[in-house]
Amino acid sequence: MILQGAVVNFLGDSITEGVGASCVENRFPDVMAREFGLKKANNYGVSGSRIARQVVVTQEPYDRDFCMRFSEMDADADAVVVFGGTNDYGHGEAPLGQPGDFTPATFWGACRYLMDGLLTRYPGKPVVIVTPLRRLNETDPGGDGTGRKLNAFVPLNAYREILMQSAFEYSLPVLDLYATSGIQPENPEILRRLLPDGLHPSDAGHALIARRIGAFLQQL
Repeated sequence: MILQGAVVNFLGDSITEGVGASCVENRFPDVMAREFGLKKANNYGVSGSRIARQVVVTQEPYDRDFCMRFSEMDADADAVVVFGGTNDYGHGEAPLGQPGDFTPATFWGACRYLMDGLLTRYPGKPVVIVTPLRRLNETDPGGDGTGRKLNAFVPLNAYREILMQSAFEYSLPVLDLYATSGIQPENPEILRRLLPDGLHPSDAGHALIARRIGAFLQQL
């Protein structure tokens, strides 16, 4: 894919929104726009949001899941990057469900519903699925301990695997940052430099993500 002059939609959570970056210009979509010459990086990141529909849906922005929001994105964009799942692990109350689900109310179903919807909305255009970054305490049975959590004893990697299997079903390319980003917060130096709170990237972390996503899109 030629990125120079392209419009890319970024659908995500707090990392896409830019939490951890020192300013708007240092968010990974903005860094990517500068370094790869994008015409526009549309940022659809909402802090705390999840891919799957929650059992209790409030009026808070974070309860507007990815399945609610993807149809609101720029329909004329040249590519879409979906980067989520960490909050489904951290404080999601939607059940995992089964591989055949097609409902936003389970994580399996939400992944399939979202990917099918994106293929329909952006036929023939790159739709990239990005797996969650590693995070501190990613096998904690209580998630991050900050909110409603239903799927106790389900580690972050289980959500990653469902994302990857769903993307395989829909023939969507996957950038597996969980496995290949080099961001492992159990390493003290990585934690200090790239992921200071164990979840959100620093400016250096955002820059690294921008480079990885940009290079991946160029190969498509």
